[in-house]
Amino acid sequence: MNAVSAIEAAVFPEEARAAFAAAYPDRAAKLSHGLAGHDLLTLEALAGLAERMPAESVEYNLGKLPLGVRAEDTPSNGLTLGETIRTIETNGSWAVLKNVERDAAYGALLDRALAELAPLVERETGPMLHREAFIFLSSPSSVTPFHMDPEHNILLQIRGEKTMTVFPAGDEELVPAVQSEAFHAGGHRNLDWRDGFRERGMAVTLLPGDAIHVPVKAPHFVENGPVVSVSLSVTWRSERSVAEGELHSLNALLRRRGLPVGRIGARPEAQGMRRIAYRIMRKLGV
Repeated sequence: MNAVSAIEAAVFPEEARAAFAAAYPDRAAKLSHGLAGHDLLTLEALAGLAERMPAESVEYNLGKLPLGVRAEDTPSNGLTLGETIRTIETNGSWAVLKNVERDAAYGALLDRALAELAPLVERETGPMLHREAFIFLSSPSSVTPFHMDPEHNILLQIRGEKTMTVFPAGDEELVPAVQSEAFHAGGHRNLDWRDGFRERGMAVTLLPGDAIHVPVKAPHFVENGPVVSVSLSVTWRSERSVAEGELHSLNALLRRRGLPVGRIGARPEAQGMRRIAYRIMRKLGV
């Protein structure tokens, strides 16, 4: 399959769009896609892309990690990024290329994928905001620890096999309110793990051509299979996700001052007065 034909073909078939529409925005759902084998997503193409990217847009480390690990305890693999990608079959590593949409070819791929979903998204959470794409590469048996992300996300499996275990968003036993507040203030995505959590998650095995919708801040971890894995993550923000972040940030300000915090409802975008209060407090440096 060449790059032109892959971009012109539908990324998400009709049944995948229907499954996404039934789940969005609050439930995880397994989907399918048509980008497996795309020329832009081979290891050599991705190594070249990585070497063109600024250092702050890449992250890589050893891949055999415990499910719970602090950011500062994540070990380096001792290689350059290009070496990491080209030898990822044997070097036991994990890498992510961030904001690949800044490259024109990858930006066109992101736009094509999200254009197919935009009407479904807009009727639930409004326009897609801050569209971004990330590419994950994992050696055999690598682990991405228990964490959460601030975006609406669909992960498309391109090569290899991985199992993602997804947990419900909004469960304060998994993610206490103070941890959400710290996260929106710039705290790390990794979460505290307890073995008793595992049975509360939904484990989804992804093969090339499979995808999964992951709701905003739904905790999850990823276990790679016996071969190299390549995945493409297409993400966006919404008025709802932005509002939730603002309300958690407001609660953090109130909590630091010993004041009562507010409840964040199922539709945080409708909590206009509290959002205005947060913006005023932030502007005044309160």
